[in-house]
Amino acid sequence: MTVTSKNNFPKHVAIIMDGNGRWSERQGKHRIFGHKHGVKALRKTITFARDNELEALTIFAFSSENWKRPEQEVSMLMELFFIVLGREIKKLHKSNIKLNIIGDISGFSDRLQKKVHEGQELTKNNTGLALNVAANYGGRWDMTNATRKIATQVQSGELNIDDIDEELVGQTLTLGDLPDVDLMIRTGGDYRISNFLLWQLAYAEMYFTDVLWPDFDGEAFQLALDVFSGKERRFGQTSAQVNC
Repeated sequence: MTVTSKNNFPKHVAIIMDGNGRWSERQGKHRIFGHKHGVKALRKTITFARDNELEALTIFAFSSENWKRPEQEVSMLMELFFIVLGREIKKLHKSNIKLNIIGDISGFSDRLQKKVHEGQELTKNNTGLALNVAANYGGRWDMTNATRKIATQVQSGELNIDDIDEELVGQTLTLGDLPDVDLMIRTGGDYRISNFLLWQLAYAEMYFTDVLWPDFDGEAFQLALDVFSGKERRFGQTSAQVNC
C-alpha cells in the first residue's frame, strides 16, 4: 500500500544491501546463509518498489572491491547469482520489470555472462520498473569507462572537445537513460557510499539504517520513503525559491 504522497516521492531509489554476513554470524551460521536470506529480502523489496510505482530501483549486489573477500565466499556468491537469475527472470518478465545489469561482467564466468544476457534480452522491452543490478560495479570504474568512450569519440572526430559537458558525461555513464538517484538507502549501520554511483548520487537524499539487509522489508522501505517525503529538496536554491 502506498502511503507516501506522490508529490514528494522518489522516481529512482538506490540501495546498498549490507549486513548479510553479520546477520548469519549472529545466528552461528555460515555467511552464505545470510546471502541466501538476503535474496528473500530483495524479492520483497522489488515487489514493494513495483507496487509503489517507482520508476527505477538500483541495487548494489557485488562491488569491484568484493573480489577481495575470501575465495570460497566469492565463489558461492557467483553461484548464488547464477541460480537467482535462473529462478527469478521469468517472474520479473511477467511483472513487466526491465532487468539491467551494470558493471564489468567480463570478470564473470561464461555461463553467468550468458545468463545475464538472456535476462536482459528477455525483459528489454518491458515498460514497468527498471531494475538495475550493480554487479562487479564501482563508481570510479563507471566514470573511467565513460571517459574512455568520450575520448574515443573525440579521437575519431565524432566529438569536439567543446561538446563535452555534464549532460554528455551523464548520458555516457551507466544508467544514463534514467533520472539521477533521488534516495539512497544503506542497511547494516555503516555511513558511507562505498564507491556506489558516485555521479548519480550527487543530489540524492541519504538514508542509513541499522537494519541488516535480510531483515529489510516493506515496512522498513516505507519508513525510508516517509523520511524522504519530509525532506525539502532545494538543489542549490533557497527555501523561499522552492516554496514560491
